[in-house]
Amino acid sequence: MAALVLPAALLVLVLLVAPMAMLFRISLNQYSPTELMIEALSPENYLRAIADPYYQDVLATTMGVALSCTLIALLLGFPAAYWLARMESRWKSLAVILTLFPLLVGNVVRAAGWMALLGRDGAINAGLMGLGLIAEPLTLLYTRGAVILGIVAVVAPYMILTLASVIEAIPRQVEEAAANLGAGPLTGFRRVVLPLALPGVAAGSVLVFILCMNAYATPVLLGGPQFKMMAPAVYDQFVKGTNWPFGAALAFVLLVVTLTLTIAGSALLARRSRRG
Repeated sequence: MAALVLPAALLVLVLLVAPMAMLFRISLNQYSPTELMIEALSPENYLRAIADPYYQDVLATTMGVALSCTLIALLLGFPAAYWLARMESRWKSLAVILTLFPLLVGNVVRAAGWMALLGRDGAINAGLMGLGLIAEPLTLLYTRGAVILGIVAVVAPYMILTLASVIEAIPRQVEEAAANLGAGPLTGFRRVVLPLALPGVAAGSVLVFILCMNAYATPVLLGGPQFKMMAPAVYDQFVKGTNWPFGAALAFVLLVVTLTLTIAGSALLARRSRRG
C-alpha cells in the first residue's frame, strides 16, 4: 500500500511543498531598492501586511467578495443541482456537458465577454438606451457588482456539480415518505433534502470559497485598477514592485486566512449536520 501512495506523495512534495517552503523562506527576507532582496529571518513583512490599513482593506474586500460569491453561487446552484440530480431524461448527459462547458473557456475570455456586455457602450447599456429606459449609460463595469457577477459565473459549475453528486445519492423514497406524512415541498426541502445534502453544501462552498479568495483575472479586468483584491496585490509586488519578500508574505497571509475561514466554515457545517 505504501508503494502505491509513494509516487503521489513525492509528486505533491516536489510540486507543492518544496515551492511553498521556498516561498516562505523568501517572505522572511528583507527588501532593498538597490539589492532587491537581502537574506534575513525577519517577521517585518508579515507585520507590515497585517498592520498596514491599505492591505487590511484589501483583505477585507477579498473576504467580502469571496463570501458573497459563495453564498450567491450556493443559492443559485442548489435549484440547478437538484434539477440535474433528479433528471431522468435521456438528455441528462447533455445537461451535464452544458454545465461543464463554461469550464472549457478561460477566465480571461469570459471576463472579456462580460466587459463587452457591461461596458458603457456594451450590449446592456445599448439595449436599455435603445428601449428608452435610460437616458445615459449606466456604470456597470469596474464595480464591485461586476466583479461578483463575473466570479459567480466562473465558480457556479463547480458548485452545481458538487451539489448534484450528493443530491443524486439521496433516495427519492425519503422525499416521498416526507410528502406522505404531510410535509409540503418547502418543509420537505428544509427538513429532509437540505440536511442530507449538507456534505455537498460544505464541499461545494469550500471549493468555491477557495477559488473566490484567489481570483485574479476577473477582479483585474472587471474591477479595474481601483478595485483591489489579494491575488492581484500579490502579483503587483512580484512583478510591478519587485518586492518579492513582501509579496511572499502577502501570499502566506492570504493562504492562512483562506485556510482558517475554510476550516471554521467546514467545522460549523459539520456540527450542523451532526445536530440535524
